[in-house]
Parts: sequence; C-alpha cells; structure tokens
Amino acid sequence: MFRQELSDEEILDGFRTGDGYVIHKYFYGYCRDGYNLFDKRYQLRSKENLDFMSLAHQYVIYLLEYNWKPLEDRSPNMSLKTWLINGFRYIVLDALKWHHKEYGSITFQDYLQTFSMSDDLRLKFNKTVEELCDNAPLNRYDRIIINMLLIQGFKGKDIAAQIGMTPSAVSQRYKKLKNKIIVPFFRKNFDMDMDIEMDMDMPEVMKSSVADIAECLQTDFLLLSDDDNTCKFSISEPKKEIKRTTSEYISYLEPNEIFVFGSNLKGLHGGGAAYAAYRRFGAIMGQGVGLQGQSYAIPTMQGGVNTIIPYVEDFISFAREHPDLTFLVTRLGCGMAGFTDREISPLFHDAASLPNVVLPYGW
Repeated sequence: MFRQELSDEEILDGFRTGDGYVIHKYFYGYCRDGYNLFDKRYQLRSKENLDFMSLAHQYVIYLLEYNWKPLEDRSPNMSLKTWLINGFRYIVLDALKWHHKEYGSITFQDYLQTFSMSDDLRLKFNKTVEELCDNAPLNRYDRIIINMLLIQGFKGKDIAAQIGMTPSAVSQRYKKLKNKIIVPFFRKNFDMDMDIEMDMDMPEVMKSSVADIAECLQTDFLLLSDDDNTCKFSISEPKKEIKRTTSEYISYLEPNEIFVFGSNLKGLHGGGAAYAAYRRFGAIMGQGVGLQGQSYAIPTMQGGVNTIIPYVEDFISFAREHPDLTFLVTRLGCGMAGFTDREISPLFHDAASLPNVVLPYGW
C-alpha cells in the first residue's frame, strides 16, 4: 500500500507510538544514510561489531529510554533527518573509541572530518566558530585559542608562544573548552543538511549548511570595556550626529569614523573593546598598534602609564594629519590593563582641542 511522505512531526509521532512502518522507513532509513557516510571515513564495515544494525540498535535503545525526546530538542531550522544523523555520528564515534585503544580519544578535528570540508562548508564552519566566540562565556585567552586553532589553523605550540603559555597549558585549556563549550555548541548549532538524495556510492562532497542565526543575534551587541569580567551589553542606534563624548557602547560607525581601543603589543584582540574592534571594525589579529580597518590600536598593557605616552602622542599626530576622519576614543586602559581614568585621561589633553577626536565623558 502506497503511503505519502510524512512531515517531521508526523514521523516523530510514529516513533513515539511504535509505528513499525515509520520506524523502519525513517529511523532505520536515516541511520542507513548516516552509516554509509561514516563508513566512507572510518571503514566501519571492516570492523567487528561496527556493522549497521549493531550501531542503529544502540541508537534506538538510547532514544527509547528517553521516549525519543532528544529528537524533539533540535534547532528550529534543522530538519529531523539532519538532527537524527548528527546524533548517530556520536554513536559511531563512541563505538570507535571502544573498538581501538590505539585510536585514542576522537578529537574535534576527527569529528569535523566525518564530512567533507568543501570551501563553502569551511566558510560556514568559521562562521559558527565566530558565533561561539561572540556568545559563549569565554575570556580573551579562550577566544584567542579557539580562533587561532580552529579558524587560522595554528598548532598548539605556536599558540603557546604567542600568548605566553606552555604548550601543555594550551592543550589542557583547549580540552576543557572542547568538552564544555565547543562540542555542545556545534551539536546544537552546526547544521549538516542531509536532505539530499543519496545512493550506495555516496557523493564525494556532502552539501552542508549552518542554521540561520536567530534574529536577536543579528543585532550588534558589543562589549566596549577592556575588562573581561564586565559583561554589559547594549544596543546603540546609528548615530545621526557626532557628540563631544564617546558613547559608552558603540555598535555602529559612519564610514569616516574610527574606533580607538586599548590593545597589547602582540595584537591579541581577545577581549573587551579589542575583541569588538577585531570582530566588527577591522582590527587585525597580530597587529597591536595603529590604524587597521575602521579601528586604531593604542597599546596599554606593556608597563606603566609612561609606556603608553608615546603611542598616544603618535595617535594625536595621526588624528591631526587626517581631519577627514573622526576618532571615537574608548576608555582604553581602564579595564583589564588596570589603570584609572585619572591616570589615562591626562594623556589625551592635547587631543581634546581636536575637532575630529571624541573622548569619553570626563576626559
């Protein structure tokens, strides 16, 4: 008897009620597609107890234990098929851990390699990493490690040299981040679109997509304090006129405006205003001084106030030479660098008379 294709909700209802036809066609059918994909990467058919039925039964027992609820918790923009196969992937990876002691723990890179990293997919993967850095509870060093490792492709020892840690400290830090934040975030937000026709030969490149960012995350929320421990977020309307004091929170720049922030000499823009400059206003990772995109970096973390003075003087000279640009100076140095407004504001005395430099309130 012919049956029409069911919606995701109808399929879930069939799972819950124990409909044999629905479970056979959709649950085992979707798992079969996933098994064919992962077999291409891990040669599952050649390994004892890693045949399709053993893994699929393990997965269904887990789902039955929770009355199929794990399938209800998928992201709104993700199909049931994609979510189910993503879950099946973890059954496969856990089974591989058990099967080969010499295989070791499955790394996050191994997880990613269960599908083909085409150019388009790499862009979407990078975007998901950036969303993670924007929204997860991370400090500046966490963001730097994740960005350099997953997006820029640095090795652990290179990252360690850049941020002044030992390679083992970077490794331990990343392991904690992976388990607590990175993998859970990707499980929820990284959408592998498997709603495509698949045959036994399997295509070399899998089409993939990332679920759209929720509408509320499309608004710019920028943290403009240098202090990583101060997490105050606000939304600023696009400015219609220049004010003589810099807004406490900035989420918009006119084409001729430059965001002036406190940095470090290595240009590790991992927190506070520096991270906002990197993510939104063109600051370059690894460049700690001067103009970059629509931002200007003034190092504040290399010593006492006297070490900041030359960089401020260079900034003031630069501002004089570029009257066509408007420079919005944040409370640089007054967050994580540990200085006070009373210590930093006098450095900008000569800047106060420049019509194209906007200083924080009280400076």
